[in-house]
Amino acid sequence: MHHPLVDQLDDLTITEIENKIVELQRKYFQSNNPQVQTQISLILDIYKEEGRARRAKEFLQQQNNNNESGEEGLDNLINIS
Repeated sequence: MHHPLVDQLDDLTITEIENKIVELQRKYFQSNNPQVQTQISLILDIYKEEGRARRAKEFLQQQNNNNESGEEGLDNLINIS
């Protein structure tokens, strides 16, 4: 999704994206103008989706790193002989 008021999100860290979400939510509830709330809601959706995508990407990378290092989860922790 693209919005003319949203710059490239590639430059932002996940923390900056989360801070922007909090800021936009605060502004949404401060506004009494339905048109402004609609625009803020659209921008919020863009930031939330970017945050979800980045967290999912980090999770997959972590899973791949665990599998490459020989860790298969909890299966190797219990040894029943």
